[in-house]
Amino acid sequence: MKKVALTVSVLALGLAACEAKTDDAVENAAIEEAVENDMEAAGDAVENAVDETAAAAEAAGDEAEAAAEEAANEVDAEM
Repeated sequence: MKKVALTVSVLALGLAACEAKTDDAVENAAIEEAVENDMEAAGDAVENAVDETAAAAEAAGDEAEAAAEEAANEVDAEM
């Protein structure tokens, strides 16, 4: 009878240990997924910022080109 009680106790402890490890694994998986989602969102934000910066630089270049052309036309008109 003592052997059966001891065996059941050992099995119960082993099951409890496995359950704790399973809970930790589930928690770690949730944390990993959250980190991946955050990294994806950060990557998207960086990509959007790069696109916006490129568009702003292109617009500034267009404005500079238009200003230079206007100045050249004014110089030509004065001559």
